[in-house]
Amino acid sequence: MIETIEGQLKDAMKARDAVRVAVLRLTLASLRSAEKELQRPLKSDEVLQVLQRERKRRAEAVKAFEDAGRDEQAAGERAELEVLEELLPAPLSENEVERIVDDAIAETGATSLRDLGRVMADVMPQIAGRADGSVVSQLVREKLA
Repeated sequence: MIETIEGQLKDAMKARDAVRVAVLRLTLASLRSAEKELQRPLKSDEVLQVLQRERKRRAEAVKAFEDAGRDEQAAGERAELEVLEELLPAPLSENEVERIVDDAIAETGATSLRDLGRVMADVMPQIAGRADGSVVSQLVREKLA
């Protein structure tokens, strides 16, 4: 994944796409920082976590700038957010998430809310980076209630 981002960075530099270059450089810096911290190359799920963290930062910045009435800065952050979302895997549809949750409930034999943890432990690795965990948790709660 890091090699892919480096290749995209080179292409963005050739195209003189300043926003894309800035986002890709920051993303690579975050990934390399995480590698230094762990003192080993990142696994694919760890790369996804770093990308999700960067996406979350941009989303929060967009909201903060919009709340403060700073539309120009919000637009800049929104452009950066779009570049990050291109790097992340395609999100799952509601039907796909529901199917994964139903399969996990059937596999674990869950029957009540007490089994929420076991179901979530089975579901989260399957949806990593492709669906919001809080939405999935709410869906599991509804199905177990």
